[in-house]
Amino acid sequence: MKKMLWKILIVGLSLVFVSAIGFAAEKKASPIPAEVKTVEKKAETAVKAELLDINTASKETLTKLPGIGDAYAKKIIDGRPYANKDQLKSKNIIPANVYEKIKDKIIAKQPPKKK
Repeated sequence: MKKMLWKILIVGLSLVFVSAIGFAAEKKASPIPAEVKTVEKKAETAVKAELLDINTASKETLTKLPGIGDAYAKKIIDGRPYANKDQLKSKNIIPANVYEKIKDKIIAKQPPKKK
């Protein structure tokens, strides 16, 4: 009878141990908490919202970009509209090294299509 109780006790403890391991493994499935993912998404959205539109920015605003002075700002304005920001480089509006400095800070938004 004592042997039977020990076996039941050992099996019961084993089940508890295995369940605890399984539960712990489930919690580790997502290494990044949902709150962090939400904050990252909001930050990404905020960065996109802060991109400077090269199709509408003023000369003063353009000159705040690194490597963009009055001359490049005037060339950017004179070359409008841009279908995409890469055209600053492909149309030789600004040199490639200057484009590399600003490419993550700009966007070329398109006007809404008229119906």
